[in-house]
Amino acid sequence: MALEKQEWLALEKKAYELRKLCLQTVVWAGSGHFGGGMSVMDLLTVMYHKYLNIKVDEPQWEDRDRFILSKGHAAIAYAPVLCDKGFNSIEMLKTFNLSGSKMGMHLDSNKVVGVDASTGSLGHGPSIAAGTALAARILGKDYLTYVCTGDGELGEGSNWEGFMTMNHYELSNCIVFVDRNHCMIDGPTEQVMKLEPLADKFTAFGFNTLVVDGNNINELCGAIDEAVERSKVKQNPTCIIMDTKKAAGIKSMEGNYLSHYGAFDDETYAKYLEEIEEDYKERCARCEKEGK
Repeated sequence: MALEKQEWLALEKKAYELRKLCLQTVVWAGSGHFGGGMSVMDLLTVMYHKYLNIKVDEPQWEDRDRFILSKGHAAIAYAPVLCDKGFNSIEMLKTFNLSGSKMGMHLDSNKVVGVDASTGSLGHGPSIAAGTALAARILGKDYLTYVCTGDGELGEGSNWEGFMTMNHYELSNCIVFVDRNHCMIDGPTEQVMKLEPLADKFTAFGFNTLVVDGNNINELCGAIDEAVERSKVKQNPTCIIMDTKKAAGIKSMEGNYLSHYGAFDDETYAKYLEEIEEDYKERCARCEKEGK
């Protein structure tokens, strides 16, 4: 189902604000994994501002939806989302990954409010997600579990054990996202460790597999709507492969694996802010043209 124009515009505005806050956090921290953070920011935006059934004033509410960022190094984007939402103070971002801070490079669920699972050691998110989804089934709970992996992360075999478990127990209440930005720390994924045909692999593992433009909020929401609707009946799980761009929104770095991790000087920071603003204008123009 297509988004109403006003909701689409509101989500684009929030994603734009969060991209700026992510860049500011990189500056405060001195460096960060900004490329993979930017590629997944649209997902984080729609999750926390449209889909997740959560309570900011009751973060441990047992009936809340769970969100697990398996690609935990994207915390440079995730932390701003959680702070902006109100789970934590924005002031905490000023010490991101600095000595003595609760905000580490990979977020600790015991220290950062709103984090459902400590991640960063890649390959464990899907298994944790399978566990929370199975727990919901056993306990008769209606909450959903969402888990986001990175495409480079899929080289870890433990991911696939988790996917097998989801299919075996027909955990349609567990929705998997793959941030398919085509890059990892050492280069393009297809040069470092081939993944294609990725959609066929998930289908072979028993998933209802959808491939969408993960940096198109309207298209992404349409796929999530389908997955949520399917979750109401016990059946095979859904995987949404999000075809994204590394460093999405920063035109001069989009698709460049060198954006995986880095630092900015003042001139570069100003340039990236300008590029993000220009990207936001283009997104709004698309919304005005295609929205209803």
